[in-house]
Amino acid sequence: MKYTPIYWAIKILMVSVLIISCSNSDDSNIVDKEEIENIDKILPEEGNPPNILLIIADDMGLDATPGYNLGSSKPNMPNLQSLIDNGIRFNNLWSNPTCTPTRGTIITGKYGFRTNVTKVDDPLSTSETSIQKYLSSNTEYSNAVIGKWHLSRDANHPNDMGVDYYAGTLGGGVSSYTNWNLNINGVTNSSSEYITTKLTDLAINWVSDQTKPWFLWLAYNAPHTPFHLPPNELHSRGTLASDQSSIDSNPFLYYLAAIEAMDTEMGRLINSMSQEEKDNTIIILIGDNGTPGMASQDYPNRRAKGSVYQGGVNVPMIVSGKGVTRTNETDDTLINTTDLYATVANIADAGITETHDSKSFLPVLKGENFTERDFIYAEAGKDSGGSDRTIRNATHKYILFEDGDEALYNLSTDALESTNLLNANQLPLSDTDSTMKDELISKLNAL
Repeated sequence: MKYTPIYWAIKILMVSVLIISCSNSDDSNIVDKEEIENIDKILPEEGNPPNILLIIADDMGLDATPGYNLGSSKPNMPNLQSLIDNGIRFNNLWSNPTCTPTRGTIITGKYGFRTNVTKVDDPLSTSETSIQKYLSSNTEYSNAVIGKWHLSRDANHPNDMGVDYYAGTLGGGVSSYTNWNLNINGVTNSSSEYITTKLTDLAINWVSDQTKPWFLWLAYNAPHTPFHLPPNELHSRGTLASDQSSIDSNPFLYYLAAIEAMDTEMGRLINSMSQEEKDNTIIILIGDNGTPGMASQDYPNRRAKGSVYQGGVNVPMIVSGKGVTRTNETDDTLINTTDLYATVANIADAGITETHDSKSFLPVLKGENFTERDFIYAEAGKDSGGSDRTIRNATHKYILFEDGDEALYNLSTDALESTNLLNANQLPLSDTDSTMKDELISKLNAL
């Protein structure tokens, strides 16, 4: 067990007092070894603060993630499966349905309408206090973001947001996984390395250089388009043609291959750590939004990525590692991506468990009593300035579309939202459904 500087300062002070006390005693000027050992029974043991690894998969929905009961064809992800076997799968994490807004909620702990980041390419103001800024002000953690940023096209924006080390791509996607622009702390150069591998190399190098507890936000571009054939050693899809017409005719196979390549490289990062460092690291893996329509399973095309239906906003989250006392369990707690802000701060002992629209779910990881949210919220901004908005509680989900249309679903009996209870052709609402609708509308209006 290692101890913090505060622990040693207190212990040295107490030992000094003991020595002075003994030297002034008529009985003895020798400090009893047992008395010194008793100090350790008084002082709490303070282990190393845990490292925090947040991995974001780009466009990987529940239907494309092992461990969830949606989708009949799953990628082979042994490293993710190991996290599942040794951690918790969350069934009810809500993101926003596209890349930029979700990242905005994570980094600020705020719903998008509060930061004006509600749709793709909305820039995030540097006046916001990012989780990186907050950790730097309240802890000794070092931090890095490696991978997709997508919160501004300004080359210096990540560093201006408080990121100590940034390396990755500023935009929403790359034209080629082997021909792309790499920005490192504001300096941009072209790269021809397979991007999933390069980002992993950068992450391995950064982690190996750290001498303090660290928070790494690793945002892979995979499996976001363009669909492509990854290096064969990184996936298990067998022999696939690499020509564009073959890819276009069956993009799903290449989508799965990109996910498998990400899993291979994710495993390489984890295995690059010493056993001590792995044991002291908590790993959180999420999808940033649902699967794109051309690769989605179970969800209709227009109810996948980009929509406020479950296929767009209900995304995977697996948490494993230091401090996670529950293993191979599923959890139905209602969680927003905004909650990652307070949770990361809570893990780092930075002094908050709730802030803005963020509530720490750390107690859930430890199996402790927890007063969970009674609702979660998501939105999809429109070019016209409006938004599709949605809110749910433990059983029901309400959607208010930009054009004023409404929908209500009982997710406890209709997980794929096949029956809009507000459809004019449906029977009148039951008392329970009517009460749920009124409660959800009230909560939505109160935001």
